Amino acid sequence: MESIDLTSPELYLNREHSLLEFNVRVLAQALDERLPLLERLNYLCISCSNLDEFYEVRVASLLQMAEMDPNLVSADGLTINEQFERISQKAHELVAEQYRVLNEILIPKLESENIRFLRRDRWSPSQKAWLEKYFNEELLPILTPVGLDSAHPFPRILNKSLNFLISLTGKDAFGRNSGRAVLQAPRALPRIIQLPVNETDSGPHDFVFLSSIIHAFVNDLFNGMTVKGCYQFRVTRNSDFFVDDDAIDDLLLAVEGELAMRNYGDEVRLEIDANCPEETTNFLLARFDLTQERLFLANGPVNLSRMQAIYSMVERADLKFPPFKPSVPSALGRNKDFFASIRKQDILLHHPYESFSPVVDFIKQAAADPDVLAIKQTLYRTGVDSPIVAALIKAARAGKEVTVVIELRARFDEKDNIGLAAKLQEAAAHVVYGVVGYKTHAKMCMVLRKEGNTLRNYVHLGTGNYHPRTARLYTDYGLFTCEKELAEDVRRVFMQLTSLGKVSKLNKLLQSPFTLHHGLLKMVEREIEQAKKGKAAKIVIKVNAVVEEQAIQALYRASQAGVEIKLIVRGVCCLRPGVPGVSENIEVRSIVGRFLEHTRVYAFYNGGDWAVFASSADLMNRNLFRRVEVCFPIADKKIAERILGDLDGYLKDNTQAWLLGSDGQYQRVNDERHPPYQVQAELLKHFCS
Repeated sequence: MESIDLTSPELYLNREHSLLEFNVRVLAQALDERLPLLERLNYLCISCSNLDEFYEVRVASLLQMAEMDPNLVSADGLTINEQFERISQKAHELVAEQYRVLNEILIPKLESENIRFLRRDRWSPSQKAWLEKYFNEELLPILTPVGLDSAHPFPRILNKSLNFLISLTGKDAFGRNSGRAVLQAPRALPRIIQLPVNETDSGPHDFVFLSSIIHAFVNDLFNGMTVKGCYQFRVTRNSDFFVDDDAIDDLLLAVEGELAMRNYGDEVRLEIDANCPEETTNFLLARFDLTQERLFLANGPVNLSRMQAIYSMVERADLKFPPFKPSVPSALGRNKDFFASIRKQDILLHHPYESFSPVVDFIKQAAADPDVLAIKQTLYRTGVDSPIVAALIKAARAGKEVTVVIELRARFDEKDNIGLAAKLQEAAAHVVYGVVGYKTHAKMCMVLRKEGNTLRNYVHLGTGNYHPRTARLYTDYGLFTCEKELAEDVRRVFMQLTSLGKVSKLNKLLQSPFTLHHGLLKMVEREIEQAKKGKAAKIVIKVNAVVEEQAIQALYRASQAGVEIKLIVRGVCCLRPGVPGVSENIEVRSIVGRFLEHTRVYAFYNGGDWAVFASSADLMNRNLFRRVEVCFPIADKKIAERILGDLDGYLKDNTQAWLLGSDGQYQRVNDERHPPYQVQAELLKHFCS
């Protein structure tokens, strides 16, 4: 039998197209009539903010690659220009669908619930009077239109800001008339204004877009002149950081310098009012040096993600997901002494179904415990007012040895992390920024405690960030343990991050960029050997993305050998399942639900003695080779069985699951043979009832 080339482009799906497909699945939630209405609006907004980031990071990255090597070909055989063509087609289809969903479905349904977005032609006299007063008192003092002429060049446009290009006739006091002006709406201004019931005879949930108010009263900004047209527009810019690792003397200063320039990176996309005349559109395209492929016409507000504010402005519990109270494991609930509980047994937390508060309380207890000598912590994303940072500061001020590894280059959290670093340093904590050239993405906390004549390390390892707010929105695992070898591994990884020296051999942890990639491939090969012997062989992997080519090829070889492979991949998947002779034993599914699926689990049948690992890493090149990540074994059999049970639930889901076909398209699972099963709802019922 002729062997199949597993590097063949036909066996790989395009990464960028796959990411856009994920946003299609998110937008599909806005169409799901089983979901509460305001949640559906939320999904629409999420799909829009995701697309923003796609252009800010992925498209911007492709443009930079095109400048360096225009002949570069991706794993799926596409040139960069071919990728741009596909991206443009898919992104334009997505944007058109976003506005269709908003205008034809969500706005009418919201109006039927007395949540109204009032256009200018629907304002009553009392509403118009109130809005005119609002314009004069709240907007006019802060707005600064810029007339375009030789003395007033086109202003620098902030990334993703709301702007207006205004066409004018007539002459001003100096006899000038360039015909155009630009108005930038300050970010401090709300994009949606709620009309007061008692002053305007409006309903309790009547709203007006800021853009509508500016359109209505824009003439007041140009005394004695006539406004012929007013068109909103928005520019998306390259927001990725570039820090030259070879030229860094101080990483903090380098990141601060890049942060100052983020709002003015290269233009990658232009959104403009669909009613804008072609001449004006071409003027803006030329001004930003963009082609038609990166022009998007907006049939509504140019920034739909700002509509997410409606969710908190409308107090309608019947239009939102029902609230839930996360549970606390009985092993912690019965005993307020975390150290005694962890000594007794390993403890697993599954967020958001189980509370994140034990993680915070663990660090708080360590900060207050006189027997605790040192605390070491990694922070990637944690929030501005983090209770964990507050506890670490308290511990440092109490004289404990506190070491914090803060990743300054956590995308879009750089500014917050710089502020947190300063607070910790002021409290005399040791703050380091990891390893230049490698983002520290591992989620680890270690507490060193003196117990009699013994020093014992207690650790928490997680798949997600130390962020209490996102812990209610993302699914993640966290493990408490004081198992000696695993705790020693964590200590050695911290030593790598804070000190210098050769790679330390680890007992149980797999760590990127050193052993994680090889370790995972070795376990895949073990399943292949089992299958070749005619024995049962299975692999179940749950991650956010599958991109790395060697891992994909290993899974293809496993499929060819007869290994049963189930992949639960939330977002990007470049592996093509269902290809005869290559991947017919691989199933790929995506779960899109109330919570963002974020747990990373690698499970191998191992001859019936399942080897289960949880990790901070996805199957991506950056996670495996350019980041510091950890992948930790689940040694406790009961905990391993529990995680395997969770995976079975994800594989059983026939309500929020999508299956990836060999053609690269996702189809929603529609299994009428079995009763509806929704894994997130079942987990909520189990933990939060």
